[in-house]
Amino acid sequence: MDSPPQGYRKNAGICLINSSKKIFVASRLNRPNVWQMPQGGIDEGEDPRSAAIRELKEETGISSAEVIAEVPYWLTYDWPKVKENLKGQAQKWFLLKFTGKEEEINLLGDGTVKAEFGEWSWMSPEQVVELVVDSKKPVYKEVMTVFAPYFQ
Repeated sequence: MDSPPQGYRKNAGICLINSSKKIFVASRLNRPNVWQMPQGGIDEGEDPRSAAIRELKEETGISSAEVIAEVPYWLTYDWPKVKENLKGQAQKWFLLKFTGKEEEINLLGDGTVKAEFGEWSWMSPEQVVELVVDSKKPVYKEVMTVFAPYFQ
């Protein structure tokens, strides 16, 4: 499916892995117990892959990464409350390999957007699914299943 279902905000999700096959996650500033992979909105007319690369840089300062795989379909989750007539988010997920040095990681991002994260860590797929907010668990499980061959 090329386009997401109606009633959902288009969003790009980033599963960033390091050379040890661990996944980058960060805790939200507004909810320190909630960890997630970077993600963000896809602008009108923007390619989802370009949005993923842009969002990664905006949120984490990381530009040393290459796309190695993508989930070939949109994944959706619903928000607890409808916002702006939208039910939730439709996400296109990309697997990126981190090719830089950890000093590049800056949770203040690239300065173009307000910081969203407080701490970051490299975690196993199981830890990532365990620590994400419940509403996103089904999406995260599916992402981990699709990308599983790359975690071996």
